[in-house]
Amino acid sequence: MSRIEKMLKEPKAGGRKAFIPFVTAGDPDIDTSLDIILKLSDCGADIIELGVPFSDPMADGPTIQRSSQRALDNGMNLRAVMQLVEKFRKQADTPIVLFSYLNPLMQFGVKKLAKTAAEIGVDGILVTDAIDDEAKEISRIFAAKDIDLISLVAPTTTDERLKHISDSASGFVYAVSRAGVTGAQTEMSNVAEILVKRAKGFTDLPVAVGFGISTREQILDVWRYADAAVVGSAIVSEIEKSNSSTAIENVERFLHRLLPQFAKTSDEI
Repeated sequence: MSRIEKMLKEPKAGGRKAFIPFVTAGDPDIDTSLDIILKLSDCGADIIELGVPFSDPMADGPTIQRSSQRALDNGMNLRAVMQLVEKFRKQADTPIVLFSYLNPLMQFGVKKLAKTAAEIGVDGILVTDAIDDEAKEISRIFAAKDIDLISLVAPTTTDERLKHISDSASGFVYAVSRAGVTGAQTEMSNVAEILVKRAKGFTDLPVAVGFGISTREQILDVWRYADAAVVGSAIVSEIEKSNSSTAIENVERFLHRLLPQFAKTSDEI
């Protein structure tokens, strides 16, 4: 059992499920980005998803697209993301999952990536657009270095593909709460709950739900039927509204509003 899978399956205080925040590496700048992910760890995130900036993030909504462009403008690339994780690992032990598209990984080299990621303490890599035989080969290369390949499933995914994807996945399965791109939404239907039940019919891995979760009520609802809730665009939006001197405080304030138990300094906020 990998560190990620163990983290998602182990009992949490108060009977809660897992919380997985997403931020883009290098946003709003490289130094502040490191401080933000350290704050996420300090506040109690179970796993941190760290977005690898990419010039054509087709699965992402406008909020994360803008964060990716800001990071690219700051000179962020996959090598710089690795350096960021290496610095983080010297101060915190929270599992890290890189969220990426296939293109940057292929340019870096998948085998080289697996070796480097293992050396610096990356626990898993989610590749949004790797499918079928390509995903199987990447999964094999990652597994040799004890790195999980996190796979996405969507409401439109057929049962046949659910089984195929689950066979290559490790760590957890990421269930997309709706068809379309990332982005906060005010209401959620029962589509995600149905998808999670379908996915659990094909895998014993934990299932996390993301894309569109932005409120405390939505997290608590997801925790009814899934093993983890992923919050991305709502956190990235707080960073976008901030500057380098206020971003960390604003992220912590948002976490406190979202889930009070994740803000260690809540009495000061």
